[in-house]
Amino acid sequence: MRIKCCGITRPEDARYAEACGADAIGVVVFSPASKRSVTPERAREIFDAVGPFTTTVAVSHTASYRDLELIFALNPDAVQISHPFVFRERPVVKVIRVIGRDDPLPDDCDAIIVDESHGSGKEFDLSHARNAVRRSGLPIILAGGLTPENVADAIRQVHPYAVDVATGIETAPGIKDHTKIAAFIAAARRSVK
Repeated sequence: MRIKCCGITRPEDARYAEACGADAIGVVVFSPASKRSVTPERAREIFDAVGPFTTTVAVSHTASYRDLELIFALNPDAVQISHPFVFRERPVVKVIRVIGRDDPLPDDCDAIIVDESHGSGKEFDLSHARNAVRRSGLPIILAGGLTPENVADAIRQVHPYAVDVATGIETAPGIKDHTKIAAFIAAARRSVK
């Protein structure tokens, strides 16, 4: 099971998540409505805090192609976008598209996150997520309302490629609780043994 800790705002949280076994860290940029949004400079600092085997993901809700170019300039391993950008050429990084319950399954990306929470902690409809896993040939990432207490059950029900957590490992928006990070990762890993 692959695990992404998202909404990281501090390098020390990124390093701790990596030390606990997180496969990826997500940093929100160009999303001023998000309490977890950081400047591009801070995003670069957070990305630089982890080693070469931890995937860095720039997360954004922007609808601006200019912002997207600036995000690509950060050189993340992947971008996670909720706006339906159309690319004339294949982007230089992996693209993860975010879909909600009523959205069609895209095929112009590298992975799909089924999430209507967008960092609010709202639980996702597991039956819809199971359906997405069955119907899509792309990796499906489950997000929305996951916690150390419910992640194992969600994994067993949905069988996603990965899980993505933000609020479920926080003490406040963007401030990660190291005990919760460790518990979440341990619970997710145990669920597939």
